Amino acid sequence: MDPTHLHLMITHLPIYGSILGTLVLIYGMATKSHHTKMAAYFVLLIASLGGIVAFSTGEAAEETVENMQGISKNLIEEHEEFANITFVVIVVLGVTSLVGLLWKKSKLINLISIIALILSIICVGMSSWTGYLGGQIRHTEIDHVFKQ
Repeated sequence: MDPTHLHLMITHLPIYGSILGTLVLIYGMATKSHHTKMAAYFVLLIASLGGIVAFSTGEAAEETVENMQGISKNLIEEHEEFANITFVVIVVLGVTSLVGLLWKKSKLINLISIIALILSIICVGMSSWTGYLGGQIRHTEIDHVFKQ
C-alpha cells in the first residue's frame, strides 16, 4: 500500500471518528458516566491519530494526482490550505483527549470534557469540510449534489 492509497483510506476516520466521539461524549456528560467519557476520549484520540496520518500522507497523494489530466490544482491547493488548519484542531483535540484519559481523577475533568466537546464539534465541521474539498479533486459528482 502506498501513501496515496493510505491517504484515501484513512481520511474518513477523522470525520466519522469525531462524529462518534462527540456523540459518545455528549451521552457521557449527560449521564455523568465517567466510563462513557473515557470511551469518548479514546474514540476522539483514535480519530485524531487518523487525522495526523491523513495529513502526513496528503503530500504524497497530491504528487500522485497533480499532473493527471482533468485535475484542478486550485482544488488541491484549497483542500491543502484547509487541511493545514484542520490539522491544528485535530492535534489539539487529540492532546485534550489524551489529557482526559490520563487525568481521569483530576478536579478539572469537567472542564476537560467541555473543552473536548467544543473541539470535537469544531473538528466534525472542519474535517467534514476538508473531506468535501478533497473529494472534489476526483469526485466531480459531489459538487453537483450541493448545487441542486
